[in-house]
Amino acid sequence: MRLIFVLLAMVALGSCGGRVTGEIGKACVASDRAAANPRLCGCIQSAANRHLNARDQELAATFFADAEKANDIKINDSRAADAFWERYTAFRRTAERSCR
Repeated sequence: MRLIFVLLAMVALGSCGGRVTGEIGKACVASDRAAANPRLCGCIQSAANRHLNARDQELAATFFADAEKANDIKINDSRAADAFWERYTAFRRTAERSCR
């Protein structure tokens, strides 16, 4: 039982490693933010994979280059925008907690 727990913990920690894949991870690495590095961006992508579908990730990746776009979606009154923003908020909270 202990071995299983250790293996699961290693897999979980490994998912926040240096591999950068996915739309959000790539946008993160390409951004001009000083803190962006493969480890952090890989972790953020891992959080995105848990909360956002592929279409959501494509949209969220654009926020790295155009932060105003995020605000436009946040203030949009459509049901689709509200649903996306709920998923995005869950992703953001997970990334903030996990990716330090």
